[in-house]
Amino acid sequence: MAHLLVVEDDAALRSALVRALRDKGHAVATAAGGMAGLDAAVTSPPDLIVLDLALPDVDGGQVLRMLRAVSDVPVIVATARDEESEMVSLLEGGADDYLVKPFGAAQLDARIKAVLRRLGPAEAEEPLRVGGLVVDPAAREVTLDGCALDLTPREFDLLTHLARRAGQVVSRRELLAEVWQQPLGGADKTVDVHLSWLRRKLGETAQTPRYLHTVRTVGVKLMAPGQGVTSELGAEPGSGNAAAETGDR
Repeated sequence: MAHLLVVEDDAALRSALVRALRDKGHAVATAAGGMAGLDAAVTSPPDLIVLDLALPDVDGGQVLRMLRAVSDVPVIVATARDEESEMVSLLEGGADDYLVKPFGAAQLDARIKAVLRRLGPAEAEEPLRVGGLVVDPAAREVTLDGCALDLTPREFDLLTHLARRAGQVVSRRELLAEVWQQPLGGADKTVDVHLSWLRRKLGETAQTPRYLHTVRTVGVKLMAPGQGVTSELGAEPGSGNAAAETGDR
């Protein structure tokens, strides 16, 4: 049973969500506004928040930004807004999933379980070492050349999956399935946005990679600096051959 907080201003929809989620075995608290939801999230932290965007006092996107400053509680944005730019912005800003209304209770319950499963306690596992990069799945900590990196939960999961497959090209389809729990596929931009953010924190760019190497039309490979990576045409990234490294996409 998960302890959920539903932040939704529509009273009828809020009641329907509470009934449906309780029928699925969850404990549910609610808030009708952004500030009330933020207060509830801080004073009585839930296992996961279902967050609407069109709130009467503060936009849900702002609530997410304020929440991320003080908490890493998982958040599923549930909204009628379906603009891709806003979806990317919110995922980039710390949302763990994005669900467009209308949706069924079964779909929401499946998304909740997937997020909680993905972010649940890690099994005991030795730290993963790739060059100067050390990923500790059990402690959910990452260091680069001895310095701690501040990663979001999704960035950590993405880096951990790549570290477990270090030296191998991992496809975007696999990343969507294993990290985002979307086995039927999804927008490559979701993966690309998080790879871009991860690159910044690793102190590199797609044009001058150190650890994260994009192999055109195939996927991405995590390697220690100096090992090199070849494209489909056999050229080294950074050699000037645009076919070898095309950025995040």
